[in-house]
Amino acid sequence: APPDNNGSERAIRNVKVKQKVSTMFKSPQGIQSYAVIRSIFDTCNKNGYNFFESHKLKLSL
Repeated sequence: APPDNNGSERAIRNVKVKQKVSTMFKSPQGIQSYAVIRSIFDTCNKNGYNFFESHKLKLSL
């Protein structure tokens, strides 16, 4: 485990910036939807997967 939490802080920075400039977070459903999609996107990036390619394949099934 890393000795600091900089990775976690960097991960939530995009969400906080989006919250500041977007009207999408006016409902609990908007917050939940964005959090789920962002979590999947960030996990794909951290593991070296292309988010859009992997989900295009899943959606075509």
